Amino acid sequence: MNRALPFTHPPHNLLIEPIVRHALEEDFGRAGDITSELTIEASARATAKLAARKAGTIAGLIAAEIAFRLVDPSLTFTYEKPDGSTVTAGTTLAVIEGPARAVLSGERVALNFAGHLSGVATATHALVEAIAGTKARIICTRKTTPGLRVLEKYAVRCGGGFNHRFGLDDAAMIKDNHIAAAGGIAPALARLRAGLGHMVRIEVEVDSLAQLEEALANGADTILLDNMSLEDLRRAVALAKGRAVLEASGNVTLASVRAIAETGVNYISSGAITHSAPNLDIGLDF
Repeated sequence: MNRALPFTHPPHNLLIEPIVRHALEEDFGRAGDITSELTIEASARATAKLAARKAGTIAGLIAAEIAFRLVDPSLTFTYEKPDGSTVTAGTTLAVIEGPARAVLSGERVALNFAGHLSGVATATHALVEAIAGTKARIICTRKTTPGLRVLEKYAVRCGGGFNHRFGLDDAAMIKDNHIAAAGGIAPALARLRAGLGHMVRIEVEVDSLAQLEEALANGADTILLDNMSLEDLRRAVALAKGRAVLEASGNVTLASVRAIAETGVNYISSGAITHSAPNLDIGLDF
């Protein structure tokens, strides 16, 4: 089956640089890198390699490059593998050359971004591979590290996944507490349709087939099927008959994701790929 590819183009540097700059400011503190400044001659130069110490899917090298360039614009950062690459242990990802002090001062922040974001991409890629051959797509959620959403969602794309909404403003999503506070699915949908522009889509979260039928009857664009059994997911697909995009969510693991995809849902969302992805071990050596 031919599968559409996610939009993997990286965020603009205008979005990434403030995030990386803040991380460097946190690390440099009030006095800067006192160890490197006092132990290494200012004239000393170095060549260092960023390498994957474990197999995985790479993301975040763009942030690592910005980290080194912010420390010292004279540093050169040469990519050996681009973000989105799936690599084996020992693969060289990039080569950094320039003043030794600057390489060492930028090392930790660069590795923090590359390791964390590659962990997100690797976790995403594993789920994507597990559902190969089905029509379902793996998507992320808003369960991201505060301040890192734009980069974590980029890492999901590097892993072959797709993005759910980026924030509260780019799509409307009626969740269980909205339903309770608004007095039901129908009035919540009616109020949204009365106030939203024509470009904004509406998703409704449901946890029963009865709620699904109400959401369908009231014209929801997308319906999130929350923590439903496989049998209920199959019944939901049959009930919807293509009238709405269906997203399955809840308890998505490598062990369960294939069976969820085979129910016929369009999307499978996972918060774990961003909030619980293990760091991919990436090192820097002179």
